[in-house]
Amino acid sequence: MSIQVSSLRKHFGQQKAVDGISFNAMPGRILGFLGPNGAGKSTTMRMLTSYLSPTSGTASLCGFDVRTQSIEVRKIMGYLPENTPLYTDMYVQEFLLFVAETYQLKEPKQRVKETIEKVGLAAEQHKKISMLSKGYKQRVGLAQAIIHDPQVLILDEPTSGLDPNQLTEIRELIKQLGKNKTVIISTHIMQEVEALCDEVIIIDKGRIVANASIDELKKEHQLTSLEDIFRKLTL
Repeated sequence: MSIQVSSLRKHFGQQKAVDGISFNAMPGRILGFLGPNGAGKSTTMRMLTSYLSPTSGTASLCGFDVRTQSIEVRKIMGYLPENTPLYTDMYVQEFLLFVAETYQLKEPKQRVKETIEKVGLAAEQHKKISMLSKGYKQRVGLAQAIIHDPQVLILDEPTSGLDPNQLTEIRELIKQLGKNKTVIISTHIMQEVEALCDEVIIIDKGRIVANASIDELKKEHQLTSLEDIFRKLTL
């Protein structure tokens, strides 16, 4: 198992943002992590990436504990948060080289070149990040998440701001990455989940209310629409 989560909790005062969730995620499978706003999705992702410390419970990535081995976790994990933090005064190529050198990659310039090609940034690589459209900024965020070839990818709203053509390209890239990596995607776009994900977790009020493949969920609830299943479980 690349990701193992057991009885994970995060409380903010009296608020139980995440309330004792457990699940596993494996390489070669793309996991959709769904829930309404405020359900605990982003909080869970921040705990998995060692940005937040759990109140209780455990989580590990490739055997590394998110609480006690955060440096090791960050080396083997790529993270694209919902609001991508970028140094907007830097140029695309310059920023990605900075990220590559932070990871102490061998041949960082070559790795930057390969990653720029992979995410479709070749025409924009000499521009300042502040001059890019939202969709291209999102590509830069994805590039920084995969530049070190991580074993685990955690993507929060990865296709936000993309036009239909960009959407198709990035979905295909995520599919390719998911063949040999463990990928978790959080999104509100149900078509995206059906297009990309092998399995789905639905979280509501900090608790998991579904954990199965899309086909299994449709059979269990006798519904053909994932959106209808989502509404049924979270309203």
